[in-house]
Amino acid sequence: MVATAYTVAFEGVEARLVEVQCALSPGLPGFSVVGLPDKAVSEAKERVRAALQSMSIALPSKKITVNLAPADLPKEGSHFDLPIALSLLAAIDILPRDEIAATVALGELSLDGRLMPVIGALPAAMTAAEEDRALLCPRACGAEAAWVGATEVLAAGSLDEVVRHYTGQAPITPSEAGEVAATAPSRDMREVKGQERAKRAMEIAAAGRHHMLMVGTPGSGKSMLAARMPGILPPLSAAEALETSMIHSLAGLLDEGGISRDRPFREPHHTASMAAIVGGGKGAKPGEISLAHNGVLFLDEFPEFPRAVLETLRQPIETGEVMVARANAHIRYPCRFLLLAAANPCRCGYLTEPARACGKAPLCGEDYLGRISGPMMDRFDLRVDVPPVAWSDLDLPATGESSATIAARVAAARAIQDRRYANHPGHRVNADAEGRLLEDIATPDAEGRALLSRAADRFGLSARGYHRILRVARTIADLDASATVRQPHVAEAVSYRLAASG
Repeated sequence: MVATAYTVAFEGVEARLVEVQCALSPGLPGFSVVGLPDKAVSEAKERVRAALQSMSIALPSKKITVNLAPADLPKEGSHFDLPIALSLLAAIDILPRDEIAATVALGELSLDGRLMPVIGALPAAMTAAEEDRALLCPRACGAEAAWVGATEVLAAGSLDEVVRHYTGQAPITPSEAGEVAATAPSRDMREVKGQERAKRAMEIAAAGRHHMLMVGTPGSGKSMLAARMPGILPPLSAAEALETSMIHSLAGLLDEGGISRDRPFREPHHTASMAAIVGGGKGAKPGEISLAHNGVLFLDEFPEFPRAVLETLRQPIETGEVMVARANAHIRYPCRFLLLAAANPCRCGYLTEPARACGKAPLCGEDYLGRISGPMMDRFDLRVDVPPVAWSDLDLPATGESSATIAARVAAARAIQDRRYANHPGHRVNADAEGRLLEDIATPDAEGRALLSRAADRFGLSARGYHRILRVARTIADLDASATVRQPHVAEAVSYRLAASG
């Protein structure tokens, strides 16, 4: 008779249910795992054998066959150890078969029977809830998985604890959800001297999730400004926290067994590969753009990134998702992020300072920023020049607004957008608006339309550029608590669109 346990196989942020079937049959003693397992899954039989021996449980002198169904679905990862052990223990009548069949399990076994933490506990708990089953996982993953709240989560420290639970000797207390407390921003916008225009642009970018490019000489404060963007963004909503944490769980980035309400801030180096940025590698893992979902992706030294990497960002920016296509996997990941980029005006960095610029000026500036293609540049809603700050100004007392003050205005603008898009699924901020909806919410008054028409004719705006100005103008109006997009809002949006364009 076949004993059955259940676990999951990961396809992107989705966890597909896998049936683990164990059969004992007459024949030469052996232990085999079938059903398209990878190397880690195939080695599970050795870890299971050692863990059972540590508990003084001898394997029967029979042929043991474990099948992972569906058999054509690739199985990867060490989390198959625990369900294989459960199905085997049920097959030799140590554990009750019906209770094991009512549980989704995942966990890696050490040779002495301890349960080691694994990635993906959160999406596994989501699947367990959908299947109306309990989830059994390592103790270190319990608080993370329990955050789902729709299923019972049993977190054990060892296989021995699991056996004692199912045999009624020592029931495991269900885990409670844990949440990492929001961390107070350690970097304040008030610390940035000058750069008032750049600060204003960052406030607009945060309010409507608009992509922003900063161009300035070395040391002008571009990275300093970017590092303070998380301090003015509102915390993640419950739905956003779940979406983001699903991705971070698969990447093994959830700390302290809880869910963070802080928005992600990812800043990969310009030497990062395409697979690191977009996703891929073994198992088609999420890349930086997906790890930045609902947060900020900061790309410093933007023109120094390989051209192919920059061009791959164009489609994800528009669609909010990326398809990682490989020979053996086609995985879709969400990636709605705020792109914040910084660049020097040229290779030497001092194009705007004649006394320090190299002999190739001004052609070096055109060549350097020319590495950013026109279609990629067209996707930046806000382009800001960040001039150098005089050393004498650095000794002056801080006069700018604090991050908390700016964050309050951003939160108020986001609240307006929450109400506006409450009945529009898939829309959360002004950057998501398009088509008829954009026309309904962002059409300027007569003076604003006239100004926008003149700007479009004079500067040859593309259709995308025209619509992005409308979105930015709508966000500026929201920050102004204005129901109508007026001429000053359009004028400011146009000024940011035409700046720092080389």
